[in-house]
Amino acid sequence: MEEKKLNTRREFLKKSAIAAASFTIVPRFVLGKGYIAPSDQLTKGIVGVGGMGKNHIPYGNTRVVAICDVDKGHLDETAKMLNNGAKTFSDYRELITLPEVDIVHVATPPHWHAIIAADAARQGKDIWCEKPMTHTMGEGKRLMEAVQQHGRIFRLNTWFRFNDIFYGMGTTVKPIKKLVESGMLGWPLTVTVGRHTGFDWKFYWVGKTNLPVMPVPPELDYEFWLGPAPYKPYNPHRVHQTFRGYWDYDGGGLSDMGQHYIDPIQYFLGKDDTSPVSVEIDAPQQNFDAVGTWRKITYTYADGCKIILDGEGSVEGVPYIEGPKGKLFPGFKSDIPDLEKKLAEFPDPEPQVTDFIEAVKTRKKFALNEQNGYRSCTIVNMGLIALKLGRNLKFDPVKQEFIGDEGANKLIMPPMRGPWTI
Repeated sequence: MEEKKLNTRREFLKKSAIAAASFTIVPRFVLGKGYIAPSDQLTKGIVGVGGMGKNHIPYGNTRVVAICDVDKGHLDETAKMLNNGAKTFSDYRELITLPEVDIVHVATPPHWHAIIAADAARQGKDIWCEKPMTHTMGEGKRLMEAVQQHGRIFRLNTWFRFNDIFYGMGTTVKPIKKLVESGMLGWPLTVTVGRHTGFDWKFYWVGKTNLPVMPVPPELDYEFWLGPAPYKPYNPHRVHQTFRGYWDYDGGGLSDMGQHYIDPIQYFLGKDDTSPVSVEIDAPQQNFDAVGTWRKITYTYADGCKIILDGEGSVEGVPYIEGPKGKLFPGFKSDIPDLEKKLAEFPDPEPQVTDFIEAVKTRKKFALNEQNGYRSCTIVNMGLIALKLGRNLKFDPVKQEFIGDEGANKLIMPPMRGPWTI
């Protein structure tokens, strides 16, 4: 009987999915600017439909009307999967000019995020961008400016500051934010992010040195895939999923997971409008091309708060958050007696707009937007610059530049390969 019920439910879900995929909507542009289709759905185009890009298809109360990828294999596979007549492109600049596209999803490697998202903003599109927000600090600042100048709604695709269980903590971030705001832990706070507090830095995202030159497969436009990045001869390990191991396109596990882990810390520490004043590294010398591993990265704020990234997992029994008055461990355990009972007496954190479709319709900033997303991405990029240079750095969070280190400042906005600019 139970098996029969299960099969019936599966059949129902299958039919529902088919009906949803074939449902015809009226795009917003048909009704005029500022109006939502009667079906209450928005339309979207996805740039980059390889691995992560396919995960953007079902997000939100939206329908995919266009897809883009420089790999024809990815494009054809996704078009077949959608089976809804979505337009296909190999050049994102064609997709972002479509009047029937309301939202542009950017799911490319990070070295393309800023250019595509800023161009989409200039075309009047709202943007849903993969993490990390941008590959460099300078790109992040210019993308933020483009989004705000053109009045667009932007969301970054990491959600832990407002939704879902936060890795090893056994809770959402909301009660952690509430605990920090209550003052029960004291101030300043030290937050340790590593294996023993529930966070894996994915050190399998490392590059390889001395890659042999190999022929470019016919389905891949490698020149376009490289785009603003320096030219390097093709090897399959440089592209698609393993691109994360090369400085030209990403920054290993720190870049891949950094905003997932650090953005919620920025939120519950109340640091959305500032940055650390220093970054210290403990790491082997990095290769000029291939990303390596690191042992520890320590960020310090002007008020003494610290974020410690433990890369080697050598610290056991360390609390996730430690303050002068108390500690919080994984699983929301604490040395403060009757923590949850005491916490119930304090007010909840300020509400956030956590529905992207609502944000687009009401033109209210999404919880994780171009402004606070830029700040949390800056923390990641500070660490990447220190690792590349192999030295500790001082930072001015107001001027948003390194203090007394011209070499580090050159890496804030390194030149792009022509003709690409942001």
